[in-house]
Amino acid sequence: MKLITAGLMLLAMTLPAAAQVPESGRVQELIFSAAEVDESMEQRYIDRTVDLAADGKLDEDRALLVRLRYISAELIRVAIELKPEAAQWQWEVHTTSDDDVDALCLAGGKILVGSAFVHRLALTDGELATLLAHEVAHAVAEHHRETFSEAMLLNRFPAVPLEVVMARLDSDLSLQIRLSKLSSLQESEADHLGMVLAHRAGWAAGDMVSFYRKLADGEQTALLSGAYPANTSRLSMAQGMARLFGD
Repeated sequence: MKLITAGLMLLAMTLPAAAQVPESGRVQELIFSAAEVDESMEQRYIDRTVDLAADGKLDEDRALLVRLRYISAELIRVAIELKPEAAQWQWEVHTTSDDDVDALCLAGGKILVGSAFVHRLALTDGELATLLAHEVAHAVAEHHRETFSEAMLLNRFPAVPLEVVMARLDSDLSLQIRLSKLSSLQESEADHLGMVLAHRAGWAAGDMVSFYRKLADGEQTALLSGAYPANTSRLSMAQGMARLFGD
């Protein structure tokens, strides 16, 4: 009887729950809970920021940090309107001079922005809001949770803990390749949802188009790598969204 109960519990852990991305309504299959994903990503964020602080590369650009926290406040408010659970997240915003970082927002609202990237593109507040909105959109759409769940579905048996899945994603190139279609979809989704967030936060669509034009003009390699769509395609998307906004 105990073996049957344990088996049923294991099966329940591997059965996906249906969820939907805000705005688009795209259906997601999610195995891991939001709480365990948020906890794991928070630990990664803590580890990353502690290492950056030890190297003297965390929050040195105080002026940029003030801008980021001012701009992100309204984006977070709009994000909570779209996803009420986000009100319970422990949002954090930091900046780093590490050249390897452009921008990221981990599950649970952990934001890190590279000062070198921002200064290289000479981003205005509206353009910086577009960058932040794209990253916040990843968190709102629970893209990390979806990626971990899909990785689990691709390797359904035996069931393994989240930490094992995360480690495999870090090191298994074949798994990364099999997830590349999902990653590409998520990046396009974050572009669209990010523009919606920025628009509802009061930023002009012209600033959004300007941000993507800078990416296209500069062909920034950091945002061309991996699953990102071509920057020219992203610019066309932004111009189309701007027309929908009526700006």
